[in-house]
Amino acid sequence: MPTELIAMGRLVIGTLRDLAPIVLVVAFFEIVVLQQQVDNLGTIAIGLMFVMLGLAIFIRGLEMALFPLGETLAAAFAKKGSLIWLMLFSFGLGFGTTVAEPALIAVANEAAEVMAKGGAIDDDEVTRDGYSTALRYTVAVSVGVSLIIGVTRILLGWSIQYLIVAGYLGVVVLTAFAPANIIGIAYDSGGVTTSTITVPLVTALGVGLASVIKGRNPMIDGFGLIAFASLLPILFVLMFGIVVGA
Repeated sequence: MPTELIAMGRLVIGTLRDLAPIVLVVAFFEIVVLQQQVDNLGTIAIGLMFVMLGLAIFIRGLEMALFPLGETLAAAFAKKGSLIWLMLFSFGLGFGTTVAEPALIAVANEAAEVMAKGGAIDDDEVTRDGYSTALRYTVAVSVGVSLIIGVTRILLGWSIQYLIVAGYLGVVVLTAFAPANIIGIAYDSGGVTTSTITVPLVTALGVGLASVIKGRNPMIDGFGLIAFASLLPILFVLMFGIVVGA
């Protein structure tokens, strides 16, 4: 227990150090540049304390649970020698973590609202919810597919740069054909998928898999899955826009 408290204390101090530049920048522009009085200073201070503690607890949780769990599962599937189960696990991991991603839920809901106000879809709750859900599941499927590609790359030793270049060439081509009002959403979807839930488990999957496969280097081969998880959502959402005529 004392060891755990010491580790948490170090994390809290580290989080405070990481948040300090943000607080200083905001305070400088609020007080010096804009010369505005800071309202509810006590509430803001309490909120910052909650953020600091929340981040520290979250990071500790990753270290204790998600990273070891992802690496253990990846190693177990690799040792089992079942390619089908490994691919199903990779797809399920990508799909499940993305569907639960808070940032994606927020962006999908906002996109539906904007589409409705712009006249691209009917402005009623059922249509907005349907559009938001379809967008979320499109992105979730794309991340699942991206993990299958990433795991295949680790197994076969493919060079990541060629896959990434080919993927972004596809993005450029699809951008020319996609409706204008879906392009920004598509590009943003690549960023919101790689957030708090997805990144730790996906990283652990890649590192764990590369650690147990003979001839693979965890540093060289274990990373890179996040790049695919950021790339394929752009492709899939652009295709989604072309299909539904957003």
